[in-house]
Amino acid sequence: MNATNFRMPARRLATVAAATALVAAGPAALAHATEDQGRASAVVLRTGLNVSLLNKGVNVPLAVALNEVQAPQTAQQTALTATLDGVDGGRPFTVLGAEVAEAKAAVSDGKAEASTRLAHAKLHVPGLPLLALIEVEQVTSKATCVAGEKPVASSNLLGSVTALGKKVTLTPSGPVEVKVPGVGEVRLDLSQSETTTRTAAATALELKVSVNPLDLNVAEVEGTVTLARSTCEAPAVQAAPPAPTPTEPAPEVKPQGAPAEAGLAETGGSSMTPYLAGGAVALLAAGAGAVALARRRTRN
Repeated sequence: MNATNFRMPARRLATVAAATALVAAGPAALAHATEDQGRASAVVLRTGLNVSLLNKGVNVPLAVALNEVQAPQTAQQTALTATLDGVDGGRPFTVLGAEVAEAKAAVSDGKAEASTRLAHAKLHVPGLPLLALIEVEQVTSKATCVAGEKPVASSNLLGSVTALGKKVTLTPSGPVEVKVPGVGEVRLDLSQSETTTRTAAATALELKVSVNPLDLNVAEVEGTVTLARSTCEAPAVQAAPPAPTPTEPAPEVKPQGAPAEAGLAETGGSSMTPYLAGGAVALLAAGAGAVALARRRTRN
């Protein structure tokens, strides 16, 4: 039986293994990168309503988000209307109409920021095609989160507010309730903001709605409505680079032969010392020879 073995070269095998590891680690690495660089989000309108049709025989969720944006990448939306299908005899139903409706979110250079602006807006719910649930002249919100700094959240309500046809005066002291017999009631909370060490959130208006219009097709509308909400999460603080390690000075290098010359200088010697020493030895030898010759002559 003939058998053929295919072996992958070592270099190609290493490349495939590295690519497999990157694919496996991809989602985790992406999530970690997103958390480090921060987040921001903004939405002009968000509804969480439930519409009961035909004497509560059919429930239709009314979930609408207008101009909802999220970042790390810079994003912006400026749609002016939000519609809903299937609750008004099959015709599109306009939930919100406005002259200005914009939301922005951006993350860059160690900062995450989101903002919204809504002006001359009217919000409607099914069953009340002519009477606005709420009308506002202008609302704004903003959230800013900078790495290493305290996050900031703010919202503003500029101009008048009307709920179910009644003008409303909102104060920071607490929510305001508006009740209209045969129509329903709305509870309005003004300018909510929250901050933590790294996050911030601001909401211009929060509405709790319970409407029961005298209409054959709509029995009840209940839920919440949020206008002009901005949130952010600060990027992670970048670690400072390590301080450079101080280096010790290089040891002094002495020239060769310097110690010997230094020793001669310390004892009073010079370059003539070897010659003088040799001459002294020669004189001593000559003297010793003369003495020996004189002794020999005396004996003779």
